[in-house]
Amino acid sequence: MTNFGVKEIVGARGVADESAVRIKYEKLTRSLIEKRLSITTMESCTSGQLASLITDTEGSSAVIKGAFVTYSNEAKVQMGVPAGVIEEYGVYSAETAVEMAKTSRRAYDADIAVGVTGSFGNVDPNNADSTPGEVFFAIETDSGVKAYHCTVPDQPSRLSYKLYMADVIVEELFGAI
Repeated sequence: MTNFGVKEIVGARGVADESAVRIKYEKLTRSLIEKRLSITTMESCTSGQLASLITDTEGSSAVIKGAFVTYSNEAKVQMGVPAGVIEEYGVYSAETAVEMAKTSRRAYDADIAVGVTGSFGNVDPNNADSTPGEVFFAIETDSGVKAYHCTVPDQPSRLSYKLYMADVIVEELFGAI
């Protein structure tokens, strides 16, 4: 299935600045509104943080019709991610992130979709492919799908991990629009 390259992303050192991340998402959402582009997400480790940041901007309902938080493997499969992909490549893989993006984009007929999966501070006892700090995400548009891998440095809290990844992902989203 892997017919795409995985781009290695290096985020900032340390902890993401929450206010700076929020400003970036406001700019992203305003740009999506201006360009009349829709977006959706299927999030696992970020637990809906991306969708939340997008919807913090007034008027965001014009660009996001819905999103998925699929924390478990079963939830991903229920929403349409092929079980075979998770079995063959692992839930924490570029292949799964790609399928998450594709599945959510189809579900909401969106112009842009993001799929994100990974482990933050602890090993996931339910998945053998869990490596703390390893996150994969994918962005799908009409131009195709791009997959990314990011190693997240230790963070002081779950929110800090989510904001760190949100910051990494928003930079790639700006490149996609």
